[in-house]
Amino acid sequence: MAILSSGSTTAALADDAQSQQWYLSAMKADGMWKESTGEGIKVAVIDTGVNPDTPSLKGQVLTDEVPEALAFKATEDYVGHGTTMAELIAGTGAGGGLKGLAPGAKIVPYRIATKELKGAEAEKAPKVADIIRAVADSDVKIMSMSFGNHNENEDELAAIRYAQSKGKLMIAGAGNDAEKKNLIGYPAAYRYVVGVAATDESGKAASFSEHGNYVDLAAPGLNMPVWCDSNFRAYCDEGGGTSSATALTSASAALIWSAHPDWTANQVLNSLIDTAGRDWARDDPSTYLGYGLIRPRKVLEDKGYNPGPANADPLAKENATGALDEAGNPVSAASSAPSTEPSNESKDTSDDQTPAAASDAETDASDSTTLWVTLGAAAAVLVIGGAAFAVHRSRRSA
Repeated sequence: MAILSSGSTTAALADDAQSQQWYLSAMKADGMWKESTGEGIKVAVIDTGVNPDTPSLKGQVLTDEVPEALAFKATEDYVGHGTTMAELIAGTGAGGGLKGLAPGAKIVPYRIATKELKGAEAEKAPKVADIIRAVADSDVKIMSMSFGNHNENEDELAAIRYAQSKGKLMIAGAGNDAEKKNLIGYPAAYRYVVGVAATDESGKAASFSEHGNYVDLAAPGLNMPVWCDSNFRAYCDEGGGTSSATALTSASAALIWSAHPDWTANQVLNSLIDTAGRDWARDDPSTYLGYGLIRPRKVLEDKGYNPGPANADPLAKENATGALDEAGNPVSAASSAPSTEPSNESKDTSDDQTPAAASDAETDASDSTTLWVTLGAAAAVLVIGGAAFAVHRSRRSA
């Protein structure tokens, strides 16, 4: 069952896809690119594969850096999703394609099995946990994960702990099911993974964007061009989702890390949290937008910016408690147990097993990885600072 759309999926070939990239001007990308383009930073896009031959990605995809054991069709994107994420991060904009927020960064592609992949190819796709461990042992600094499901996986959790000990920054979409069930989404809800929500052009949370105490940051994720399918003939308009928000957050981290190559993952993340746009106190994060809307330009503009201690975890509180349900209870021992891995740094799968204690709501249609993307999604929103929003904010800090 494909989980790719909400509403119309009519393909629309944009005369100029870049004209629809409203978030670039909103984020003042031209000014940021004078300070940093992400050069020298590698981002692992763990997704449906990445097509390195689109005009915007030529020369941007490091196919030879994928370990042979995990390289099964990594450059064959079976739905166009992973390629879109790669372009949002590091696209050059050549040929009218998408311009990435960090066009100087490079992409290391990995192909996982989602619900859209069937048969033998799904069986041959590498496991998410194996990919995370491989990236942890490489010089890739950032993992961008625009996928997920509603079940935990012990192998993935152990791999994430290992990657955290290796100083990697892991970023994942919160999920797009808030209008239906708002179940907790993984890997975003794992400790040490940065959970990202999606917003519209005014900075309001998209109604589909899942919420909870595991949402750490927010980024644009509505009305954006995306590749329609694996034929790569056209972009669809009005796409987005927490997938796109994740890619832009990963690109923002790349911009900052490139400008400050001696910073740790903790410091890069702390700078994103510290400068995020919000109308609430930093110590009272929201369940909808976490610490706020990413504003990497605030870091790049400040030549004397202090990112804080190298080994201080900016998400120490969240990582200590793990994901909580709406009543404020830990969702499982696995997600809240302290890490046994040594730490230098400071939260889907093709074969995951449903925990024995999982509820019917958790197990319903949640037994394999899905993509956090929408096409033609209605731009229903929740206003920042409204009365209902304040209730959810106080619930998180309780």
